[in-house]
Amino acid sequence: MGTVHGGWMLTMLDTAMALAAQTTLQAGEDGPTHETSAKFVRPILPDGKPFRIFGTVVSRGRGLITVDGRIEDETGKLYAHGTSTCVVVRREVAGG
Repeated sequence: MGTVHGGWMLTMLDTAMALAAQTTLQAGEDGPTHETSAKFVRPILPDGKPFRIFGTVVSRGRGLITVDGRIEDETGKLYAHGTSTCVVVRREVAGG
């Protein structure tokens, strides 16, 4: 069809949002994704055009982290955006 599969865009958004969520974690916490959704605004063509992918923490609570994500071209034109919720999971830290 001459476009990049939407699964690639969702993977890039999920990765950027998960990495943003990880910046809020303390020692002994993990933040696995609970749910992710995305809206594809325009197609990405396989023409080698560079993109910027952002993940921004919206809210960090005791149990949930909410994150927004965006895929933009170099001019800031939006191609996809999404949201993700990550669950804060506490585990024992070795030696502590």
